[in-house]
Amino acid sequence: MTLLLLAGALIVLACVLSNRISYRFGIPTLLAFIILGMVFGSDGIFKVPFEDYDLAQNVCSGALVIIMFYGGFGTNWKEARPVAGKAIVLSSLGVVLTSALTGLFCYFVLKLPLIEGLLLGSILGSTDAASVFSILRSRKMNLKYKTASLLEIESGSNDPFAYMLTIVFLTILQGGKTSPLEIAKLVGLQLLVGGICGVAIGFAAAFILKRFRFVTSGFDMAYTLAVAALSYALPAVLGGNGYLSTYLTGIILGNSRIPNKQSLAQFFDGTTGLMQMLTFFMLGWLSFPSQLPQALIIAVPVALFLTFIARPLAVFFLMLPFRCPFRQQLVISWCGLRGAASIVFAIFAMTTELNFKFDLYHVVFAVVLLSIAFQGTLLPYLSKWLKMTDDKENVLKTFNDYADETAVQFVNISITPDHEWNRMAVRELSLPTGLLLVLVRRDGRELIPSGGTVLEEGDTAVLAAEGADPDYVTHLSELTIDEEHEWQNKQIKELPLSPGELIVLIRRGDKIVIPNGKTKLKEHDILVINRSSAEPKASPVSNNRENSSS
Repeated sequence: MTLLLLAGALIVLACVLSNRISYRFGIPTLLAFIILGMVFGSDGIFKVPFEDYDLAQNVCSGALVIIMFYGGFGTNWKEARPVAGKAIVLSSLGVVLTSALTGLFCYFVLKLPLIEGLLLGSILGSTDAASVFSILRSRKMNLKYKTASLLEIESGSNDPFAYMLTIVFLTILQGGKTSPLEIAKLVGLQLLVGGICGVAIGFAAAFILKRFRFVTSGFDMAYTLAVAALSYALPAVLGGNGYLSTYLTGIILGNSRIPNKQSLAQFFDGTTGLMQMLTFFMLGWLSFPSQLPQALIIAVPVALFLTFIARPLAVFFLMLPFRCPFRQQLVISWCGLRGAASIVFAIFAMTTELNFKFDLYHVVFAVVLLSIAFQGTLLPYLSKWLKMTDDKENVLKTFNDYADETAVQFVNISITPDHEWNRMAVRELSLPTGLLLVLVRRDGRELIPSGGTVLEEGDTAVLAAEGADPDYVTHLSELTIDEEHEWQNKQIKELPLSPGELIVLIRRGDKIVIPNGKTKLKEHDILVINRSSAEPKASPVSNNRENSSS
């Protein structure tokens, strides 16, 4: 167990470091994770054997659920709504058309069996959101005409359709339901059950989050993680499309007014990054580089056909009614990067008892490598060459974890019987410029105050102000006043505080005291002192001693 933890820690550290290196040299991050996995693999430098397709399927499928859930959760629907129609057409009909064209190419040109060629096309039919947006986000490169939002919806929602086609052709190869009617029933059941479960679970989870307060911090994240797992597992058990359900649940939750959503988005952003590391590393670890040269005989022509013919034909044909600008369609065509989902679907096929005429896993693996390396590396340069980059907008606005640069911070003030604001109307308060009373909590209710709102004993007033300058670094430390401490029974204005030192609060038993110069310190008080590393600005109020009038 200890060795396993050590190996896992070293691998994650190596992935994080490779992320920095790949970013510096303009190499797509996920490609670095795959290569690192190959280095550890059976044919790599460390030669750690790993050929367990069943284990890889279970681990990568679980990771893919988290990735797809956050693909929906992180999508800013307000930004994406104007292009949602185009994106949905591309993620559904686009996958079908791209898969069919690729399958026919494999049959007529590469002489593969028809159904196996269509299976290969289906596995490679979806684009990879992680691959595209790891590039756009790392470069902070936005695209004109809301192209980033379009790609976010398309690449986040097309995996369920590729998965569905993969299941159909695997079923045909295994001699299962092969009549058009039975296939239509299979597809209909997948869409219907997956769609209903996704919407129902999403709204139910949002309803609970809005009305339920978790006693322990962080439990809302555990709850949301469980919702993501449920949104996949329940429809999958009922014969539906779990990936479609997961994506829809993520979109509904991510665009609902739920508490602590910013922290949830940041939590899933980090978790998804870890899942991407795990998935791409494991897929690289599972591969045998010595088998890639043979796989390239099929992979290279398939990758070229996908990049320059199948994907562009699908995009230009389906976008024709929408009259999209020509250069936008070129960028959308180029952004059809293949990624983890394709390799995971290939693993699904490898866990069956089917014998394929070619090395399916390594062909798909090689196509993904070529796509990320070739298309991913050239994407920023192509976008700039086509003048599709938009320097006026921030691509991070496409996502729900985006936060404006001007932060807002909140302060709670308890209205005690002797508080000067007790029984005062909001219009009578003397608030400094830049400070606003935004909420009053009273008896478990939340009131939006107006000028005539009267504060009462027991209220909690919530004030908002602009956040501190991030360049102004502060250092907080604690000091306990024991029975022998020289500050005991002294007022704060009498203390020998240095310039730049400020007692920001006092913990006194179960109470929090916001001090002023006249506050007298008592035994067992715990002082929280701010010692700033920045040069204090000239101000009439530099520490508690000078704030004695408050």
